[in-house]
Amino acid sequence: MADTTGNPTDTQASSGDSRPRKSSWKYIGPGIVVAATGVGAGDLVATLIAGSNFGYTLLWAAVIGCLVKISLAEAAGRWHLSTGRTLFDGWASLGRWTSWFFVTYVVIWGFVYGAAAMSSSALPLQALFPDVMDLKWWAVACGLTGLVFVWFNKYAVFEKVMTVLVGVMFVVTVYLAIRVTPNLGDAFAGLLPVLPDEKDSILNTLGLIGGVGGTITLAAYGYWVNAKGWTNTGWMKVMRLDNRVAYATTGIFVISMLFVGAEMLHSANIAIASGDKGLIQLSDILEDKYGSATAKFFLIGFFATSYTSLIGVWHGVSLMFADFVARFRDKGESKVTGEEVASGARERSWPFRAYLLWLTFPPIVLLFQGQPFRLIILYGVLGAAFLPFLAGTLIWLLNSSRTPAEWRNGLISNGMLVIAGLLFLVLCVKQIWDQPWSEFF
Repeated sequence: MADTTGNPTDTQASSGDSRPRKSSWKYIGPGIVVAATGVGAGDLVATLIAGSNFGYTLLWAAVIGCLVKISLAEAAGRWHLSTGRTLFDGWASLGRWTSWFFVTYVVIWGFVYGAAAMSSSALPLQALFPDVMDLKWWAVACGLTGLVFVWFNKYAVFEKVMTVLVGVMFVVTVYLAIRVTPNLGDAFAGLLPVLPDEKDSILNTLGLIGGVGGTITLAAYGYWVNAKGWTNTGWMKVMRLDNRVAYATTGIFVISMLFVGAEMLHSANIAIASGDKGLIQLSDILEDKYGSATAKFFLIGFFATSYTSLIGVWHGVSLMFADFVARFRDKGESKVTGEEVASGARERSWPFRAYLLWLTFPPIVLLFQGQPFRLIILYGVLGAAFLPFLAGTLIWLLNSSRTPAEWRNGLISNGMLVIAGLLFLVLCVKQIWDQPWSEFF
């Protein structure tokens, strides 16, 4: 049996004991990590703006967004546990094209995301300490501290720190939702699927559903499940409880911010900017209405939200990149197993640390030089294409002989993954269509 943290001893990690574990709250961990990483400042702003524009009308869309992500993360975790293989090993079995897509994605995406994550974490720090240093240097400090933290700590410490930061996020967002005194009658009415009466309301609604906590971190969930020491089907019930906790937590964050948008902004007809700077504007509004203590409290929560996304990506995507390199070096001659991730060897490997450096130092150059136009377009296209790729490949893997028959998709799983795939495909096409291609060439 595993210890109370869910982290196995060396003997347990290699035992292959697949006896069912009783699902218990004491094992919860990877779900907290994926929730914290997936919900960044951009997600909170998008939900805040939805609340400011439409009141409680799109509350149902935020809830559906969480359900869609539950199905994707559960499928990724189920693949890892039922096959004993990593997700990248599964992708590689579908053809070489998956490897080319993945490596192109993580190289370009990581380069641009690194700068965005550092800037997002720096904004609340500069607002809290305006006379200490410039925003760019706060951003550099966030990137370097994230690098050092992930470089020198294994998953167990990483999970504990993420849990503390999630606690801060939870307290801040729930406090704000209560402070603005939500209209519960209107909120319950917002659970009915009604579209706003305006142009492009369908696409805006789909964007809210797709944007709630959905990034490459959904694919990283299976790696965090393995890093926790869960490597076989005995942990399936535990993983499913953990995953539900993840997206219940996400739902609370998102609904709380929608309440704030509906009550503070929609009712007063106040518009805020899209992007992370919208949260700085909200801080000013909170200070005017509730005082500087509430504004500072919110900025602390804003920092926790941004920084968990930074260190979560630094850890989770680096694990995935290390897995890609391990299979590439092996030339696909052997399966890459979840037990290798559970051993902690991946976190000490040079590919893991090389990708950490890639996420940190080249993006620092972007902070001072400005982001190259063509790269931003490619970043947007690849980012939009990843979730349709994830949903489609999970449907393929979990309905084939690659997955043991007992753990293949049922009707509900297939239905949710198909809905997710179609949703993200529509959003992908819109994202590609909206890019300024005439200026690209």
